[in-house]
Amino acid sequence: MSIQEIEKEVIEEFEMFDDWMDKYNYIIDLGKKLTPLDLQFKTEKNLVTGCQSNVWLHATLENGNIHFQADSDALIPKGIVAILLRVLSGHSPDELLHADMGFIKAIGLEEHLSPNRANGLLSMVEKMKKIALSFKAQQN
Repeated sequence: MSIQEIEKEVIEEFEMFDDWMDKYNYIIDLGKKLTPLDLQFKTEKNLVTGCQSNVWLHATLENGNIHFQADSDALIPKGIVAILLRVLSGHSPDELLHADMGFIKAIGLEEHLSPNRANGLLSMVEKMKKIALSFKAQQN
């Protein structure tokens, strides 16, 4: 499934909710379902800078596709990173680098997050794209 197809699914899921309290609860539930990151990957190197909470992001390149694992010590950031993993994990560095991430605006995530959480979201996306760029350079 392409990144755009997954983004469309996420948008449709968020459209099922009438208000933002329900959407926040959905985000929290997604975070609770996220597989915990092994302690060996909760390192300074994997820490996302710019997040108010601790968010760790670990990536591997397998068969030309990036596979992300992540965790956070706070529920909403953990849910947000779970959404990002769903959209971006399992795709090539090029696909990830060209993803416009329009679903973030479409579901209203940026405008309904506190400024600190919105900055954290952008930092997560930025780190994922930097990882993709690094893997792309290794492939060449």
